[in-house]
Amino acid sequence: MKYIYKGSPVELEPGTVYADFAEKVAADYPAPVILAKVGQRLIELNKTVPEESVFLKEEPQEISFITTADRDGKKTYERGATMMFLRAAARVLGKRISYLKLEYALGDGLFFTLRLAPGNGEIDDASLEEIKSVMRRYAEKKEPFEKFKIRTDEAKAIFARHGMTDKERLFHYRRTSTTNIYKFGNYFDYYYGYMPPDASYVKVFDLKKLPGGVQLELPHRSSPGVLRGVPVPLKLFATMKDTELWGENIGISTVADLNDAITEGRGRDIILASEAYQEHRIGEIARRIKEENRRIVMIAGPSSSGKTSFSHRLAVQLGNVGIKARPIALDNYYVAREKTPLDENGEYDFECLEALDVELFNRNMTDLLAGKAVTLPVFDFKAGAPGFADASTSISEGEVLVIEGIHGLNDRMSYAIDPKDKFKIYISAVTSLNIDEHNRIPTTDNREIRRMVRDARTRGFCAVETISRWQSVRHGEEKHIFPFQEDADVMFNSASLYELAVLKTFAEPLLFSVPEDSPEYVEAKRLLKFLEYFLGLSCEDVPRNSLIREFIGGSIFPVG
Repeated sequence: MKYIYKGSPVELEPGTVYADFAEKVAADYPAPVILAKVGQRLIELNKTVPEESVFLKEEPQEISFITTADRDGKKTYERGATMMFLRAAARVLGKRISYLKLEYALGDGLFFTLRLAPGNGEIDDASLEEIKSVMRRYAEKKEPFEKFKIRTDEAKAIFARHGMTDKERLFHYRRTSTTNIYKFGNYFDYYYGYMPPDASYVKVFDLKKLPGGVQLELPHRSSPGVLRGVPVPLKLFATMKDTELWGENIGISTVADLNDAITEGRGRDIILASEAYQEHRIGEIARRIKEENRRIVMIAGPSSSGKTSFSHRLAVQLGNVGIKARPIALDNYYVAREKTPLDENGEYDFECLEALDVELFNRNMTDLLAGKAVTLPVFDFKAGAPGFADASTSISEGEVLVIEGIHGLNDRMSYAIDPKDKFKIYISAVTSLNIDEHNRIPTTDNREIRRMVRDARTRGFCAVETISRWQSVRHGEEKHIFPFQEDADVMFNSASLYELAVLKTFAEPLLFSVPEDSPEYVEAKRLLKFLEYFLGLSCEDVPRNSLIREFIGGSIFPVG
């Protein structure tokens, strides 16, 4: 079979394992190789080169490799580590486990809720060390992850036999007649995505006890060979736990739960419950701001977290407790396009602090708080030029400024404001919904789909443009937003349990439009497969003040 590798032709004999070729070219890559890429398809390394088709006389396809420093490679590493941990935990703890579920990504790892049967207390350090030891043996022995394609009804029977009821119910909604499941020793499971060839590809990990479960520590993409030892973000952890418990209380913890509710005609009930929960939390935040007598609220969060809608809803709730609020967007403080700093690739870096007129912002805010009238900036995004409002603005005594933007939690952004006057809020879409017990929904997938839908509606961007920019956006978040999240006075989770069922109807046509020869096709195909798990839900019952309206349209607030 003929391929193109790094611009030169290569020929691989049919039956050659991709891992063997990867080993020969490993020195070409800065991190361990974990997947192959042929054309626009990702392929597991334990697959073999096919026979050349006599029917398709195609040009040689490009072959390359994905490492653990790449997004898809990192996810593959996570899935392998997850299956290793689940099998090892089952071996060490056996019937003492009453509940074990992968909940979410946390810091540099994955958090699993782990409950032991009554009378067994909590997991101890000795058991945790034994689980780690078993996982290491799997890696030393190079135990393979084997993929099997079986009928979907057979897969459901296997899941039922192993007590994986969430998977059994999820597959009730599967349209395909066959399903891929993985076998790892005597352990069977289903995973949304690719796997490493064997356990030796997953050598770097650790286990830590956290309240209610275990943290599986894994390398960050920036340092794939070592653990960074980053502290667990405890405020974010508490926010995730609160949302998780609320989802359990109303009976919606997995996609199967949501699909069941939709088929039973309870979609509207889930929408109303989710919106009521968020409104309650926003009301609590407003009351706290009043009690602490803060004068300026700084709101920050990653892209598509719903900052703008949240700031307006918070202003409404502040009014309910007797405080007049003035929302102000940091986006209006961008410097002129030609003054915007460039990143390492020579592109405009709109995510860095220097892209904003920090001096002007601090001068405006201190003047407003001092009772002076100020002419606020209004940025023209089409022209890439700053301008000013037609009329000046002033605030009355006791009025609160509500500021939203990606640098809201960075004290360098508001250096002239007394820290005692600031109330910091971190907002993100941290979904508590899982695909099933062992397949989480990454927060980044939720936000990427939100942004794609909004970009198409408000900016006329196609899915290719959103996907191509997404990794740059993510890089900016890790650099400018996430380091400050634990400095927040309070965190707000903007994810709704129902939203992906609504977003699905808007996102799928955009994703299907991505050409197969586009570099963004792999990601589009992955997101389409992800959305297949959800039944669609009409947006007609989504309230006009919902955060989701910022993305699908129809918001009562001026959010585009």
